[in-house]
Amino acid sequence: MREVITHADPQAELFSQLAGPFTCEALFDCLSDLVFFVKNRRGEYAVVNQTLVERCGCREKSELIGRRADELFPAPLGESYRAQDESVLRSGRTILNQLELHFYASHRRGWCITNKLPLLDRQGLVIGLVGISKDLQSAIAGSEDYAAIAQAVRYIHENFGEPLRVKELASRAGLSEYQFERRIRKTFQLTAGQLIQKARMEAALQKLRETDDPIAMVALDCGYSDQSAFTRKFRQTTGLSPSAYRARQAAITLAAPAPRQSGGR
Repeated sequence: MREVITHADPQAELFSQLAGPFTCEALFDCLSDLVFFVKNRRGEYAVVNQTLVERCGCREKSELIGRRADELFPAPLGESYRAQDESVLRSGRTILNQLELHFYASHRRGWCITNKLPLLDRQGLVIGLVGISKDLQSAIAGSEDYAAIAQAVRYIHENFGEPLRVKELASRAGLSEYQFERRIRKTFQLTAGQLIQKARMEAALQKLRETDDPIAMVALDCGYSDQSAFTRKFRQTTGLSPSAYRARQAAITLAAPAPRQSGGR
């Protein structure tokens, strides 16, 4: 009879053998066009990469650790970053594809795409956040002014549940519909319509994972006219129906191994 060999969970097996917490810090130190950071529940930097150190005009990472964004970046950007952090820490909601200003090594401003995700403890409470900000290469070259579309993109992420028309978004940005579409495509490699659908779908995925709201309510909250239209788009995007996705996520959560208790300090 052939012996059946069972293997431990590869992730648990690997991480249980590491000498210390794995933060990816050394990996992100290699990327000069990307800022990486981990912050605690007070919004203070706990882990940073070298690119962020240089953009803050510092030499050592220790100069950033324990400080908040508004203590390192000039107003009004510093206050804006801090408010963004506090929103994630308070609500536990992710920030995805946020178009915003950042500083480059020369201290001039440029545009980047920022993503921030909450970090949870074993009881599911938010204890910090992790984030990255990726440079837009055209912004580095100084060939485009992204200020015109930043407000419109922010409006999409804050109002995805409302009717959104590209023509009105272009007007909000002070651009023609053609100019708006061109800049959106150049920045996100998506059409404006696709960007709207992406924002709605990301919100729907989060609601299906984190709430027990009826699917019809999720559909309306995320800007879909009815449940059937939402289900068609959701299946087209994920390959699953909303109910199947929710059931799958619940099964994954139940099957997840209990956290190992550490005997260390």
